[in-house]
Amino acid sequence: MPPENAPTYSLTIDLTVLDHLADGLYSSVAAVLTEAVANAWDADARNVHLDLDIANDVIVIRDDGIGMTPAEVNDRYLRVGYRRRTVGDVSERLRRPVMGRKGIGKLSLFSIADEIRLETRREGGDVAALVIDVPELRDRMEDGTSNRYEPPAVTPEHDSELADSGTLIRLSRLKPRLRDARPESLRRRLARRFSVIGGNEFRVFVNGTEVRSADREDLKFVQYLWVMEGSDVDEPPNLLKRFDMHARAPGWPQERVVRGWIGTVDRPKQLSTPEGNLNSIVVMSRGRLVQEDILPKLHDAGIFASYVTGQIEADWLDDSTGDDIVTSDRQRLREDDPRVNELVSFLSSRLREIANRWSELRVSDKADELREQYPRIDDWLGRLDSGWRRKAETLLGRIAAMPLPEETEPAEARKDLVRHAIYGFERLRMRGDAESLEQALAEGVDALLKLLADRDALEASMYRDIARNRLEAVTEFASLVDENQKERALQKYLFDHLWLLDPSWDRATDDTSMEERIRLLPEFSGDEGTNDEYGRIDIRYKAVSGKHLIVELKRASVRPTTGTLLDQVEKYKVALERKFPHERFEVIIVLGERTRDVETPIASIMPGSKVFTYDELIVKAKQAYSEYLERTKEIDFIDDVLS
Repeated sequence: MPPENAPTYSLTIDLTVLDHLADGLYSSVAAVLTEAVANAWDADARNVHLDLDIANDVIVIRDDGIGMTPAEVNDRYLRVGYRRRTVGDVSERLRRPVMGRKGIGKLSLFSIADEIRLETRREGGDVAALVIDVPELRDRMEDGTSNRYEPPAVTPEHDSELADSGTLIRLSRLKPRLRDARPESLRRRLARRFSVIGGNEFRVFVNGTEVRSADREDLKFVQYLWVMEGSDVDEPPNLLKRFDMHARAPGWPQERVVRGWIGTVDRPKQLSTPEGNLNSIVVMSRGRLVQEDILPKLHDAGIFASYVTGQIEADWLDDSTGDDIVTSDRQRLREDDPRVNELVSFLSSRLREIANRWSELRVSDKADELREQYPRIDDWLGRLDSGWRRKAETLLGRIAAMPLPEETEPAEARKDLVRHAIYGFERLRMRGDAESLEQALAEGVDALLKLLADRDALEASMYRDIARNRLEAVTEFASLVDENQKERALQKYLFDHLWLLDPSWDRATDDTSMEERIRLLPEFSGDEGTNDEYGRIDIRYKAVSGKHLIVELKRASVRPTTGTLLDQVEKYKVALERKFPHERFEVIIVLGERTRDVETPIASIMPGSKVFTYDELIVKAKQAYSEYLERTKEIDFIDDVLS
């Protein structure tokens, strides 16, 4: 039952307007509640409370503003398209710049609830209370008989909460889209939609917790900050440097002032939050958001743009004397308006200046950070002459400032990158190729990476480690020979280190065997059933080219005659040609001591065959690898630099 002598309330709206404004316009719960908070601001509220009780299907919005009389409820709240600024550009009591303009924001509530209970009191008056049943309103619109809906007046239930004046809106029968609404997420979203939140003049609470400017979290990871003149900005906790920017473009009218800030972070991933990516520059006007992100409109930002966040305030965009520049949902600016184009032009020029300065700062500060992390880099730089040192310092700065893939571990990825950069630098220095380095440093990161990724530069660092390991193997091999190890020990060692026979040899195929037995022709075999029927090949190695390399090892103390060696090679030839027809073979014979030249007659039987002594293998291997290490000994220092 409505209270005695209750006023009559009336709402007139077309169904198409209802569908467009209530259901199709607002993209999120935060956008809807933004309208409620903006209305509270316009009503001179100092405190706004948003209480979400999703489990019980209720949201309550309460403010301590000036409230409304029953007549004002009809004339202002229930009047779709009420032009708020026709009665004044500033609020009634506190003279605030009014946020509302089109008079349609109230309809946003219809998109999240089927029942809206309004209770409001003007100072010194009674509480006006009514209930809007949204499905009933829609039915009335659909039957075509009338586009007028009269929400019933009801007995106030919350008059004690309104104090002297204020408004309370209770939303119930919530839409399914609200099931995942969380108070902490709403606080962050609201903080990002209002620049006026966070001061003593206007306080917003979500489930009892005040929304603070810090809830925006956009300054949380900012390292470099550019602030428009006259702007009040909180100090970022990770700030490295702060700079001032002009608040007006040359030639702009005196009143066309831009406030706010633009900042950059260390890694783009730091701008990712559950409520959305903060890699944006929001635009505020009259204390509330009018453009969620203007950054994509600012051209030529390049990679730098992915590090940017910011908030810009330009009250002149929403000047009441000009055409409305904001779209119906109050979240975007009209792109075809000259004022928007002027703002974009102004911000683009500022952003280009910031991008250039940011590149210099990144190179300088990242290089300092790298040298602090690895102090011995200074020792490496100190070993260079002045010309190469300047190039090395520039190189380190560029490498240290390079963006890394977000999925990598920053410290390890940076360390590997610096190591390869130094290796590549040293390779260029060894070749005396300062010109290529100078050109790459001048052309930018892409050219620099291409130069440093040159195969020779990378092979230099890897081959150094191979050479060192092989010299250690040579020393170990020499000890086996000195101790006159059994033949099998030498055989296994050479099998594992074929490069001792030739530095270019490695096991490039699977067809490598040790102690292979090959059945010989009858004329070379002994009595049937004895082991003499078989010849033994110590190592057979098939090279990538397809050639078979046969290695015959003799113990260091054994002194075979030339005839014995020739007979053995002849047997190999006959047996192998039978087993592998149409293929090529070479024999390598390793002896303890060379008594005479046997290589020539052996090569006449099997062309390309060779004879070595163990001492010759050792000397040849040491010479091949130690000469290289001598030329690159400076690079050994790098391991200590980055350890």
